[in-house]
Amino acid sequence: MIHLYKELQPADTFDIRLPHALSTMERQLVTLFYQPLTGAEPISLYLTLWAEAEQTPSQQMNHYYLMNVLGLPIGKVFEARIALEAIGLLRTWKKEEADQRSFVYELMRPLDADSFMKDPLLSMFLFSKIGEQAYRKLRQRFIQPVKGTEFKEVSRAFMDVFKPVSTKIPTDLQGGIESKENAQKVYPFYFEQFDFDLLQAGLSDQLVPASLLTLEVRETIAKLAFLYHLTALDMQKVVILALDDDLGISLERLRKAAADFYKLTVSKEPPKLAKVYTTPAEEDAVQKTKDQELQHYLESTPPVQVLRDINNGKEPLQTSVQLAESLIVQHGMPVGVVNALLEYVMLSTDMKLPKKYVETIADHWVRKNIKTAKEAMELARQEHDKYTTWKNKPQTPTKNTQFVKGRNNNQHKEKVPEWFYKRNEQPEESASASSTMDFEKERQKILAMLGKSDK
Repeated sequence: MIHLYKELQPADTFDIRLPHALSTMERQLVTLFYQPLTGAEPISLYLTLWAEAEQTPSQQMNHYYLMNVLGLPIGKVFEARIALEAIGLLRTWKKEEADQRSFVYELMRPLDADSFMKDPLLSMFLFSKIGEQAYRKLRQRFIQPVKGTEFKEVSRAFMDVFKPVSTKIPTDLQGGIESKENAQKVYPFYFEQFDFDLLQAGLSDQLVPASLLTLEVRETIAKLAFLYHLTALDMQKVVILALDDDLGISLERLRKAAADFYKLTVSKEPPKLAKVYTTPAEEDAVQKTKDQELQHYLESTPPVQVLRDINNGKEPLQTSVQLAESLIVQHGMPVGVVNALLEYVMLSTDMKLPKKYVETIADHWVRKNIKTAKEAMELARQEHDKYTTWKNKPQTPTKNTQFVKGRNNNQHKEKVPEWFYKRNEQPEESASASSTMDFEKERQKILAMLGKSDK
């Protein structure tokens, strides 16, 4: 199972790199070509990063900002990010230090319409998403062929016009034309898994010379094999079908031959691509208990939504939201732990959220190095009697009082009415039992409201 807190947390910071200014045309390509592949959320993330990157100078932000702007929990932000990485719109670098994790997000240009349509994976993926009619309209709108069939492209390649005149370039600065490190990939695709040795073993060198299998042809072969789920032996037949009258191989003929072979031998329906990555909830096939479902909810939901759900859908006060944000942003507490803290305090104080009481428990949890909602819930149960004592005991801040990571408390003393301290006075044992019972009762109400059931 993938544990999200190991991948990304709201307090993690990031910088954005925008090597090239993006145009209005590229925004249209992202919206019309890429959005059907990924859905709206990854594209919203891309456009948000794009807008933020255009400000000068750029400033470091944390992922809690993205959660608020996009209205998504941290798990959805992570899924949107890896979707952008998969289709070549984003590259990500990560740096981990002792108590800090930071990222650099580099926005990549979308492919132009012609390159996108010629890519066998992306074009077929788009076709399966939007259908033939919409696909044809996009081609007509963005791709304008040269009029007249009498025209033939005679453009020269770089190697046809230029040749090297000096070899005094340091080795580490030379880039082999077909080196894997220097080959420009339009999106991450690793074709090393395809068995090219087996492919070439079944092809006559006189019929298909090895020189025809350039890097571009090899990558197209691997993509087509992946798309149509064809073996190296199947691709031998496809390559032979793709040969033209001059025994050459064009990428267009390769794509057509693979499609024809698939229709004849597998299915007349076009292939479809399915998402491989699944969230931890999808990966966990075992039935969850109530506590496990609640833990997942607390780990994957923004604090403002937790406050809203606990309070029967009512919007929380801004002071409550700011308290939750300060615990996450200023003090680096994981979002699942903050949510567990909010839930515990509200259910054990008759839906109140006393700031000093919250900070006292938060201080304890930080010193205990609590990282997950599960750990927080277990500790809350173990220390419930102690926390009840803290709740009933008037706490007067002193000049030397500090909160997490050295935060100074230059706050005014709040005058609390006397009834506040006496409202829960009763024999200690009775108070503890009653408080525990009420807490568990309120927890069950919240679970029922959220649609959780013991399975």
